[in-house]
Amino acid sequence: MSESVDNTTVGAPAADSPVLKSLKWLLGLGGALAIIIGALIFLWPTKSAVTFTMILAAYALIGGVFYIIIALTAKGMGAGGRIGHALAGLVFIAAGIIAFMNPASSTVIFASIVVIFIGVSWIFEGIAAFTTLKLAPSKGWAVFFAIISILAGIALLLSPLVAGVVLWIWFGISLFVIGIVQVVRAFTIGKD
Repeated sequence: MSESVDNTTVGAPAADSPVLKSLKWLLGLGGALAIIIGALIFLWPTKSAVTFTMILAAYALIGGVFYIIIALTAKGMGAGGRIGHALAGLVFIAAGIIAFMNPASSTVIFASIVVIFIGVSWIFEGIAAFTTLKLAPSKGWAVFFAIISILAGIALLLSPLVAGVVLWIWFGISLFVIGIVQVVRAFTIGKD
């Protein structure tokens, strides 16, 4: 009792299928967007960082309004939930307003917070790697990772603004390269 398998229905979609065409467009548009954003970050790191911060500020304002609406209108929510949502809404709105009032300072503060968070995280990752050495399949690599992670975290904490600029530009370059790869994939997918 053998069944024959139709190879056109199993595996990759045909080169002219709507799914493959949609995937090509999605990859191409996503790649083009990544190239544009990456180039903007690399060419104008300060302006692009301020723009990103302003987008986050707008998000905070909108999110804050929604938190307050939820606090006032949600059915079945207790007093603690209403107070918590209202306070969160007020904090988000205040953060958004403050960011819009002084975009440059807000960008520096936001970048510093992100870099400090990354630095502390890397230090804790290194410490965690040291504490789990007996579980590591390769102790040498685990020690190497732990030392590099701790040193990188300390470097970020010692100069968060410089580290923030370097990470931001690296992010832009990475987006640009990933975008190019994605566009190439969009043109070559289905040609195998």
